[in-house]
Amino acid sequence: MRWILIPALALLLLVAAIVLGVGPAVAVLCAAGLIGAVLAAVHHAEVVAHRVGEPYGTLVLALAVTVIEASLILAMMFAGGEDAAVLPRDTLYAAVMIILNGVVGLCILVGGLKHREQVFRVEGSSGALAALIVMASTSLVFPTFTTTTPSGTYSTSQLGFVAATSAALWGIFVFVQAVRHRDYFLPAADPANPEAHAAPPTARQAAASFGLLIVCLVSVVGLAKMLSPMVERLVLEAGAPKAVIGIVIAFLVLLPETGAATRAALANRLQTSMNLALGSALASIGLTIPVVAAAAIFFHLPLHLGLAPKDLVLLAVTLLVSAVTLGTGRTYLMQGAVHLVLFAAYLFLAFVP
Repeated sequence: MRWILIPALALLLLVAAIVLGVGPAVAVLCAAGLIGAVLAAVHHAEVVAHRVGEPYGTLVLALAVTVIEASLILAMMFAGGEDAAVLPRDTLYAAVMIILNGVVGLCILVGGLKHREQVFRVEGSSGALAALIVMASTSLVFPTFTTTTPSGTYSTSQLGFVAATSAALWGIFVFVQAVRHRDYFLPAADPANPEAHAAPPTARQAAASFGLLIVCLVSVVGLAKMLSPMVERLVLEAGAPKAVIGIVIAFLVLLPETGAATRAALANRLQTSMNLALGSALASIGLTIPVVAAAAIFFHLPLHLGLAPKDLVLLAVTLLVSAVTLGTGRTYLMQGAVHLVLFAAYLFLAFVP
């Protein structure tokens, strides 16, 4: 029942914020409504995902999370003007670091502690990681070194090229995952796992969840737009770097999915965890970059995508460690600890650059 009430309450809070304005009390309620709407959105996406089955289920979750992320970024870009030029970069970079180090590290660590060793299909994960390396490089690394426009930025043609190639790579990945090589992304059968035999929801339940998912996404977009000026002001008043705003957005969006991936790892379904993590990272760039690029081009919004040298090094180390971890198809807790230490370094250096 709460997953039905939360979307309705979030929508009511959005209407109240539009009518009354965003004062301190309304802002607190809207923030709670935003978090609740994100959690409810992922819950209803999971219901739809359970109905359609793997690997389509993880694809539904990734799409829901990406829609929320892109909506939050666009809301703050339109509200922030010139000061929000680096927000897409900071959010996408934060999403990649949170997923590859935080989510993957946590899943491997808790799975290793409970099950000693876990396995997954390297055929699927290696292709996904290769696509992610290319997407991250063209979106976040190359702008630092191109010379057509000032460092860190793309020209209109360059931005269009990166948007098109990112969307194409994501589309090919979805085709491979869902059609051509679907078996590469299916978890091994585990008779001892009760979740594997859980009855899927009915078509009526899935349709209801799909409708509530739309309500949640509308509420998230609206509430984020109403709260974005206050969030930015609070971060700056706290003396934190502006990059923290991107980290907050990424954390908020990825928190429910982190829980789903961790539960799968504890249930000895690391394949599902990897599908969730890598699929979300690919969708985060492959879908968000085209949306942000289109908005920047058509509405003449400033956009700065190139990473600073410190972040370039952290990204390179993360991708290298991920290639080592995902290259064998077998994990244990040491690998999880390595990723989590790298994640801690990312957070510490974000606050103390």
